[in-house]
Amino acid sequence: MTQRKLRVLTWHIHGNYLYYLTQAPFEFYLPKGEGEGYGGRAPGFAWGENVHDVPVDEVKDLELDAILFQHRKNYEVDQYEILSEAQRRLPKIYLEHDPPQEHPTNTKHWVDDPAMLLVHVTDFNRLMWDNNRTPAIVIDHGVIVPDDVIYTGEYPKGVVVVNNIRKRGRRLGLDVFEKIREQIPLDLVGMGATELGGLGEVPHDKLPAFVAKYRFFFNPIRYTSLGLSVCEAMMAGLPMVGLATTEMVTAVENGKTGYVETDADKLIERMRYLIDNPGHAKELSQNARHYANQRFGIKRFGRDWQLAIGRFVENVR
Repeated sequence: MTQRKLRVLTWHIHGNYLYYLTQAPFEFYLPKGEGEGYGGRAPGFAWGENVHDVPVDEVKDLELDAILFQHRKNYEVDQYEILSEAQRRLPKIYLEHDPPQEHPTNTKHWVDDPAMLLVHVTDFNRLMWDNNRTPAIVIDHGVIVPDDVIYTGEYPKGVVVVNNIRKRGRRLGLDVFEKIREQIPLDLVGMGATELGGLGEVPHDKLPAFVAKYRFFFNPIRYTSLGLSVCEAMMAGLPMVGLATTEMVTAVENGKTGYVETDADKLIERMRYLIDNPGHAKELSQNARHYANQRFGIKRFGRDWQLAIGRFVENVR
């Protein structure tokens, strides 16, 4: 007898992450309507048959097993507007995508409930948040890159993938990017990239093959979670160059999978060396791809979510 898949309601917050999350063996229900988080099965992703749009006014009628929050508004406002009382008594999980945006070490998370589960996407995030009384676990990223994507590194320059870096400023490393771009050829990709002379957006399914032609991937971000674009680029075989902050220091080993430094001038030296020595870049490429497949495999990611939600729901029942 086949066991029924658990039915999970969640909001559309981070499209790329949601796409990877839906590779886990659950039935996902996405509220569809107006406003942020209500985009449902948005275009640009090959959603599976286990992902269902539900009009907002029909959410209360769903038979569900768990509620997965991904944004503070989901937790503090949305659940009281679209869920029934019975649904609000279901097992509840909060997925935290970011480290604290206020004080980096003394910020208390807004979820303070020993009956809930708080899931962080990196160990760094769990370390920095004050998680209150809420049990907190980490589920490392999982990503998909087509098997036929092969690193060539034929372009003797770096690629940067950051959305709206101009608007998001220092935290996303705008000043670092601009300083280094004065000395090193860098192409910027992402939403708002053309405002800074970049190339603009590249569709998610085309991005791995697009970046695989660049000599290295540069991540200028000072303070955030480990970006999915970093994981995807490593899995595509790009040598990684970035700031030695947050979870990046666990993902990049100097001289093996790339280079991380807290000194931008040292990063410039590393980039010049990679541009002048494509053979060394290819060695780093092979190591980066191997590492990413070991750490960020989608099957492991799906199993981790299956175990986390399955055990939590079983314990709450």
